[in-house]
Amino acid sequence: MTDTAPAVEDGAVERSRRSWREFVTSSGIDTRLLGMVVALAVIWIGFDALSGGKFITSRNLWNLSVQSVSIGVMAAGMVFIIVTRNIDLSVGSLLGFLGYTMALIQTDGKISVLGLNLTLDTLKTHHWWTWILVLIVGIVLGALAGLMQGSIVAYLGVPAFIVTLGGYLAFRGLIFRTGGKQGQTLAPLDSTFQFLGGSPDRSLGDTKTWIVAILVCVGIVMSIVFSRQRRQRYDLPVRPMGMDAGFAVGGCIAVLLGIWLVAIKYKSPTTGEAVGLAYPVLILIGVGMLMTYLARRRRFGRYIFAYGGNPEAAELGGINTRRTIVSTYVVMGMLCAISAAIQTARLNSATTNLGVQNELDVIAAAVIGGTSFAGGIGTIPGAILGAVVMQSLRSGMSLLNIDSPSQDIVVGVVLVTAVAIDALLRLRRRRSLMGVLVGGVIIAAWVIQTGRP
Repeated sequence: MTDTAPAVEDGAVERSRRSWREFVTSSGIDTRLLGMVVALAVIWIGFDALSGGKFITSRNLWNLSVQSVSIGVMAAGMVFIIVTRNIDLSVGSLLGFLGYTMALIQTDGKISVLGLNLTLDTLKTHHWWTWILVLIVGIVLGALAGLMQGSIVAYLGVPAFIVTLGGYLAFRGLIFRTGGKQGQTLAPLDSTFQFLGGSPDRSLGDTKTWIVAILVCVGIVMSIVFSRQRRQRYDLPVRPMGMDAGFAVGGCIAVLLGIWLVAIKYKSPTTGEAVGLAYPVLILIGVGMLMTYLARRRRFGRYIFAYGGNPEAAELGGINTRRTIVSTYVVMGMLCAISAAIQTARLNSATTNLGVQNELDVIAAAVIGGTSFAGGIGTIPGAILGAVVMQSLRSGMSLLNIDSPSQDIVVGVVLVTAVAIDALLRLRRRRSLMGVLVGGVIIAAWVIQTGRP
């Protein structure tokens, strides 16, 4: 009897594990994304306990959502770069240069780079279309910068690390050579342009926010329905109807609760009315949906992941690999322009230190979100969630008055831990995962505790 009891218990545990694996496989749940959600919940609960209930508040979460947008937008583009086994170290400096250029148009009515001046006196007076022109100029310049760097990487064979390191230095220097301002702060910016930055008084309000929430819920339901129909059309296995219904209902409930807690419950300090969603958050949602569509539904996205998985096979399969690499850098440059607009609009000014160290946060967000440096693996929602995790760490540590050096140490520990976990997953050494995870958490917690005043 004593020998059979442990065997029965082991069998029950094994059946439980097998049933859980079968459920996860049949449901199509992204386990990495699920792990990110759990980690984010732990971070929020931990900081809320340490701060005496100040972290999980509508005001703090609303600010957190706005602060995460800029890094999240660029992290979506960094996924494509890293998936193709490349890197872009210039995104922070490019953001600063583009932000400074867009601010120069609004303050001085001209575009000036390295002595090449284009002055438009009419821009000195802000018009309703000023912000549109500013965005177009920024996106075009970002695309050109990406085209230049991508072409050097793809067609000249120069390592991406070296090319983008040069861009990191060059674009930061160009800020001081733009407009002959020698790095002066440029302000104020166009009043309509400032809506891109987000503020309690420049948001959607409660009615428009609920409309957006309903549209998101409809989108969730329709995506599940269309995915089911598509799989049935090609005779692929589908999830049980009850499981799909549960995912639809659960997703809608999560969206509505999140909107209520973050956007509706937060009242404007000046008007006392519900603030609603900030416009930058809408931009991030739009960028995330577009990039996910490109990654999953378009040939361009399939080429990127095919090249990242096996470059030689992709080239032999007829994929224009050089053009694919160039395109990823063009997309990255355009997203840098969008992030630059968001940051400058939020500050209502452009300064020389705009975008400093953003490249580190962007790369960290993509990697923490599950993008592998080995290539071929990465998701856009994971990178955006990684940006939220990064900003949650910085926001929580700032709330606890942790000094800046300690914050950098924690971010470094989290990044190394995420890369180590990815390496262990690729090597199928799952037994070592828990040790690495626990070790990283202990070190980060110890740094946070010793960094408190």
